[in-house]
Amino acid sequence: MTKPGEPGHAAAARAAREAAVREGDAAAVDAGSRAPWTLRRRLLVLIAALLIAVSAAIGVVGVLLFHASSVGRLDASLGAASDRATAVAPSGAPADPLQTVRQFLGVPGQPNGTLAGLRYDGRTVAAVIDNGVIVDLGTESRAALAALADVAADRRPHTITARGYGEYRALAVQTDPGVTVILALPLADVAAQTRQLAVTVAVVALGGVVVALVAGSLIVRRALEPLERVTATAQAVSELPLDRGDVDLDERVPTGDPRTEVGRLGTAFNRMLGHVSTALNARERSERQVRRFVADASHELRTPLASIRGYSELMRLHGGELPEDVRRALGRIESESVRMTTLVEELLLLARLDEGRELERRPVDLGALVADAVGDAQVSGPDHDWSLEAPEEGVHVSGDDGRLRQLVANLLANARLHTPEGTRVRVSVTADAGEARLVVADDGPGIPAELRDTLFERFARGDSSRSRRAGSTGLGLSIVRAVAEGHGGRVEVDSEPGSTVFTVVLPLGEAGDGRDAGDAPAGA
Repeated sequence: MTKPGEPGHAAAARAAREAAVREGDAAAVDAGSRAPWTLRRRLLVLIAALLIAVSAAIGVVGVLLFHASSVGRLDASLGAASDRATAVAPSGAPADPLQTVRQFLGVPGQPNGTLAGLRYDGRTVAAVIDNGVIVDLGTESRAALAALADVAADRRPHTITARGYGEYRALAVQTDPGVTVILALPLADVAAQTRQLAVTVAVVALGGVVVALVAGSLIVRRALEPLERVTATAQAVSELPLDRGDVDLDERVPTGDPRTEVGRLGTAFNRMLGHVSTALNARERSERQVRRFVADASHELRTPLASIRGYSELMRLHGGELPEDVRRALGRIESESVRMTTLVEELLLLARLDEGRELERRPVDLGALVADAVGDAQVSGPDHDWSLEAPEEGVHVSGDDGRLRQLVANLLANARLHTPEGTRVRVSVTADAGEARLVVADDGPGIPAELRDTLFERFARGDSSRSRRAGSTGLGLSIVRAVAEGHGGRVEVDSEPGSTVFTVVLPLGEAGDGRDAGDAPAGA
């Protein structure tokens, strides 16, 4: 029989992290990791992304179409203005170019901001209508004149930038050889209208996205309510004691419409709960039958084992000299009957504890009880170094004296049987914070890592390094845990090479005038 040790640091950290994630404790999760997005957040982000993409596409297409339509209307106005100008243009080379340009702009119907120019003999002159007044462009407007001079005479509108005046749509018409009439209308109004439309579309789209997100949040929340009920039901089921006893899983979730995904999920979840409940109840019935069989078989085996032992002892008392091989056979029969009787008694005890039978409750001085057990251990294991620390006033618990004696005896036997000669075994009993603590520590070789997970299981045995002596049934530590838990306590273990510590924690009781601890039965 062996004793388990503390798991490695990496495994413990990983287990703590997984537990924190299962419990939803964000503070316990490593700060460097990013919390996963919930389904609600993902749906809202997806809705927002789709709305923004659609709104942006509609807005860009709408603004571009409006801009193109506005430029088209401006080009139509430009063509009409050019026709009016060419209609009054004189034939041949103009005698007074600026006066001719003024005539172009003076034609009724020319809009404000119209820019007119005349290109001849490599020279360009121009004028503009500024708030109803015709203003000549002098030499200080060389950039505007250069932009007009570069317009191709192809009777097609072109966009130019007249520095100081802004962007224009310009159209040039050749009226005579070497003479070209140029008309241009400003794009400022079109640009302003386009910007206003873009801002309006952006504001409306942003407001629509906000409204859609608010409405979508409410819709998504309502749509996910069945999933939240499934989660709440699963959480409630996870908190139920399903490890033993009859399982009554009455928790169910409203299924809703089975044609929907959530409805099918609820139906499948309820079916799973029913299947789990049926399986757990079947397992409990099977385990109850096994426990009953073990208890009945153990009880029935006690009598024939006692008879075998009694007859073997009777044979020894028979007069006359027995042959050596007969005496040796009788000795083996007696020793094996004793060992088998111990095994049967331990199985019977575990079966009764598994059935949840109430232990006897009376005041027990744990310090005195441990002192008796250490004295017995010193007689059984004189090759070990035994020591005891216990308060003189005693440590009182409320429990079954016989079972507690068996718990202490099993711990001391474990230390004696599975450590080499000369091992120091330190036993202490203390009381603190409403708990009694029994500690059994030895400086033996420790427990191999591969044996720690199964240490408290039944028929668990250690390797040869800690099992150098025969006689272990593999039930000692399982009885220790069962008795400790039956008293509302627990058993802990910490092991490494050169140090193995078992700690039994029991709730403190009160000293009473009950029967002396030594009078209580120690049998199973």
